[in-house]
Amino acid sequence: MLPEQNQPAHSSSESAESIAVSGRLKWFDIARGFGFLVAESPPIGDVLVHFSVLHPHGRTHLPEGARLNCVAVRGERGFQAREIVAIDLAEAVIPAPRRRNPDRVDPASLLDQAGDIEHASVKWFNRLKGYGFLIRARDNADVFVHMETLRRAGISEVAPGQLLRARIFDGPKGPLAVLVEPEE
Repeated sequence: MLPEQNQPAHSSSESAESIAVSGRLKWFDIARGFGFLVAESPPIGDVLVHFSVLHPHGRTHLPEGARLNCVAVRGERGFQAREIVAIDLAEAVIPAPRRRNPDRVDPASLLDQAGDIEHASVKWFNRLKGYGFLIRARDNADVFVHMETLRRAGISEVAPGQLLRARIFDGPKGPLAVLVEPEE
C-alpha cells in the first residue's frame, strides 16, 4: 500500500468512483510524505493520505489521531484520499515542543573564566550533530567544541588535523572551547 516514489496515485483512479470517508489518522511519515487514515465510515480499512491532498489546507503533514473527512477512490493498492474535506485536530496527538536544556551553558559566557589562547587541532567534528572535539596541544586532552563557537569565529568548516588556537574553560564536564580562531 505504498505510493510509487511519493507520488499521488490518482492518475489511474481519476475515473474510479469516489466515496465519502471519515476516520482517524493512524500515522503520517513526514519524511516520506504520506500516512494512513483508519476509515470508520464506511469501514473500508486503511486509506492512503498523500501530502499533496493537504496543500489546499496549508499543510504538508498531519499529527497522529487527527480526524478527517475526505473523498477517497479505490486504486490498484487500495483506497487513497483524493480530496480532504475537513480536518479536526481536537483529539490529535500533538508532540510537545522541544524545550531548551536549562543546564546548557553558552560557551561565550565562560570567556572570562577561560585560560589563555593555546594551540589545538581538530580531532573530529560532526556538522549534523553540531559539535566535535579538539585535541589540546599541551596535554593531548580532548576539548569539546560546539558549532556556535566555530560560527562566532567565522569558521564554517573544519577537518581532522586542522590547527586552531583556542581559549579553553576547564569545567565540571571537562575542557570546553569557548573561543576558537584559525592558526596563523
